[in-house]
Formats: sequence, C-alpha cells, structure tokens
Amino acid sequence: MITTGNTIVSIYTEMTPNPETMKFVANKLLYPGKSIDIAEENLAFASPLAKELFSFPFIRSVFIASNFVTITKNTEQDDWQDVIPTIKTFLKEYLENGGVVVNEEEVAKMKQEASNTVNADDDDVVKRIKELLENYVKPAVEMDGGAIQFKSYNDGIVNLMLQGSCSGCPSSMVTLKAGIEGMMKRMIPEVKEVVAEAE
Repeated sequence: MITTGNTIVSIYTEMTPNPETMKFVANKLLYPGKSIDIAEENLAFASPLAKELFSFPFIRSVFIASNFVTITKNTEQDDWQDVIPTIKTFLKEYLENGGVVVNEEEVAKMKQEASNTVNADDDDVVKRIKELLENYVKPAVEMDGGAIQFKSYNDGIVNLMLQGSCSGCPSSMVTLKAGIEGMMKRMIPEVKEVVAEAE
C-alpha cells in the first residue's frame, strides 16, 4: 500500500458583513452538513480545534461549519491584518497533522436547543419554517460565515438564533427583518413576525 502523506491544506480568508468576524475557508471539509457555535471558551470541550483556537488571547468565539471556521475577535484594538497570518498558519498545521475538529460524543452532550432539522413531532408550520431556513437561508448566511437556527414558533412569532458572523453583526437585523421575515410571511402565511433570540 502506498501512502502519499497528509493532504496539503490551504486556508484563505473572506471578510464577513460583521467587522468583528473573519471567515477562514479550508480546501477540505471540516464539519460537513453541520455547524457548531462555540460562543465562549468553556463550551470548547466539544471541539478540540476550538479549544486550541481559544489559546489565542484575541479570540472571543468560534463557529465551525462545512469547510470553514468563523472567528470573532475580542477587541477593536486587534487589527485583523495583524492576526490573520498567525491563525492561517495554525489552522493549516492543525488540519495537516490530522487534528480533531469536532468530537461528536461531546457535541451530543451539549444542550442543542436550536436546530433546523425537521422532527417527527413538528407541526406543519414548524416543518415549513425549518425547510425554508435550510433550503433558502442557510446557503446565503453560510457564505457570510454564519448560521441562523430555528429556536421556536408560537402564535405567529418565529424565534431564531444567530450564530457565527451573524451574532452581533450590525446588518443581521436588516437581514432578519427585511430578508427572512419578508420571505417567511410570503411563503408561510401563518408567520407574523421573526425575532432573534439573544444568546
């Protein structure tokens, strides 16, 4: 059997609409079809990669999805240009050395309140809301390094959780109200309002 060694990993960055976040995109899948939002260091037990990233003093939160990591920095004093090379080098080496991105057993222990996965006991309106989020909203917000997850539906009000670059983004409320709420009201007449859950 011939082994060709580890795959060479390349990392590039993309700016997001949120000036406090930066999207680091890899040429390999990190967490295919799923995402995990680690809003603070004490939740990093589910992701060895996030735990390592929190060792950098300027990192406030880590969001991992598909083939990218969105990092939120701590303060405005740290300029992205000063820290991007360090993070890119770290991610490249970590992934090339086969570092574990997410520990699924630990994820299962986390309190996963928000999800766009349709469950058997969801009523018809909730199923349609989750399908709309998964098919229309998810691809768009992932391009910006974030995620929007279903939290609850009650009396015409849809409660969503903003993650990754969407959390704390100045333009997220415009996206939520003008974009998502408008589309849901058109496609799902039962929806009266869409609100964001504060984390």
